[in-house]
Amino acid sequence: MKKKTLGFVHTSATLVPIFQELSQQHIPNVDTFNIADDSLIKDVIKRGEMTAGTARRVVEHVGSAAAAGADYILVTCSSIGKAVETAATLTNVPVLRVDQPMADKAVASGKRIGVIATLPTTLEPTADLVRRRAEVAGKEIELTETLCEGAFEALMGGDAATHDQKVSVALKALSKEVDVILLAQASMARVVETLSPEDRKTPILASPGIAMEYLKGVLGD
Repeated sequence: MKKKTLGFVHTSATLVPIFQELSQQHIPNVDTFNIADDSLIKDVIKRGEMTAGTARRVVEHVGSAAAAGADYILVTCSSIGKAVETAATLTNVPVLRVDQPMADKAVASGKRIGVIATLPTTLEPTADLVRRRAEVAGKEIELTETLCEGAFEALMGGDAATHDQKVSVALKALSKEVDVILLAQASMARVVETLSPEDRKTPILASPGIAMEYLKGVLGD
């Protein structure tokens, strides 16, 4: 039987080793390849939204992954999620936005759902996705959105400690208000490891591992 191939589309090359490691854990018998274009996310951050031109290039990258022989395509950035959904309607192989399995898991986990991000351009698409997945599931939810002001700028400026401290404070506060928390950016996941067991009683979900668990069910032997 022909081995399946999973194509990744990234908006940062730093995500390549993270998803390669997850692939080895969850789908070791599936071939993978990567397309990375950080100009996509830089444009979204610069303009404060995803423009039609950027969305078109997302669709083109997904098309390139299909042309390269992918049996399934995973796009690993939440900020371009709407363009990924458009690409899925134009591509002859399945296309998944990285945060959809996480959103579905959150909707199944509780009514009071918190979404946390360091960028407004990531917070809005993730919160929108959670609302729409709740509608699909026929479930009423209460959504709380938290933006960690200044955390992303600190990280980009090389001050990871300030980024982590701001995210940690926000996570602790949000955990007291909701049943489950979604990390809109996988870059925040490392902060979760520094929290005390008391502060981690509320489940905190990160998209990469959950997406790969989902793909294991789809692509695994």
